[in-house]
Amino acid sequence: MDSYNQTFTGFILLGLFPPSKIGLFLFILIVLIFLTAWIGNLSMILLILLDSHLHTPMYFLLSQLSLIDLNYISTIVPKMVSDFMLGNKYISFIGCGFQIFLFLTFGGAETLLLASMAYDRYVAICFPLHYATHMNKRVCVIMITGAWILGSINSCAHTGYALQIPYCRSRAINHFFCDVPAMLTLACTDTWVYEYTVFVSTILFLVFPFIGIVCSYGRVFLAIYRMHSRAGKKKAYSTCSTHLTVVTFYYAPFAYTYLRPRSLRSPEEDKILAVFYTVLTPMLNPIIYSLRNKEVIGALRRMTHRICFAKI
Repeated sequence: MDSYNQTFTGFILLGLFPPSKIGLFLFILIVLIFLTAWIGNLSMILLILLDSHLHTPMYFLLSQLSLIDLNYISTIVPKMVSDFMLGNKYISFIGCGFQIFLFLTFGGAETLLLASMAYDRYVAICFPLHYATHMNKRVCVIMITGAWILGSINSCAHTGYALQIPYCRSRAINHFFCDVPAMLTLACTDTWVYEYTVFVSTILFLVFPFIGIVCSYGRVFLAIYRMHSRAGKKKAYSTCSTHLTVVTFYYAPFAYTYLRPRSLRSPEEDKILAVFYTVLTPMLNPIIYSLRNKEVIGALRRMTHRICFAKI
């Protein structure tokens, strides 16, 4: 075992796709989802950038969400695809650490950004007269910068610990990316202290923001209920229900995965849950926000008309 550790300086990712026709079908499906996510998020970023009607705090935050999702899914899926196509599931020790850092940075930043978006809707609907003061450009920049910085700090701490753990068992990670909890099963030392820090980190980056989001939307829906304008009610409800849909798809499987003790976890279940927050959510976000948002649809029509008119 010792000689094995000295000569082998990386890991093997067992992956998501079984070696069968079902695996091939899942592979094609994941590739299509990846392309859809790239097209959708990139289109959302360009649309918000180019259409002056969308130059508001809400869409500024949404453009950042699309940017995070674009990088988030690119951290995971290309490696999955290359592993399946080339049959080489090896990832170097440094490559694994880099993937952990990017995954946790983008994941942490997204949880905080979603909370910021909830606060934006809370101020817009509950305090519309103070919206320009409480959600100006400076506040948005502080929120976004804070999300990136805190996500990076959290990621550095976990990545540093994961890279210094002595791994003296099989180097086969039963996952499709370098997920720290999956790597802990390969450690030859007691990791209960670190597992406790993972639990605390999950509380700080998932549970607390989620509680804040629920409280914000509790006040928001109460304010919507008291509205006299039907059109205002419909618009507010559409915007808020859209955001809640995104939050549910992202927070629920993420929190369920990381809050469970190791004794209650299974590799197969963890991989299925991970697909939701690493692959499906980055694809669904731009679709949900575009199809259920009249302002985005209107901007898309204006942009299409502008492009067609320019060609003529």
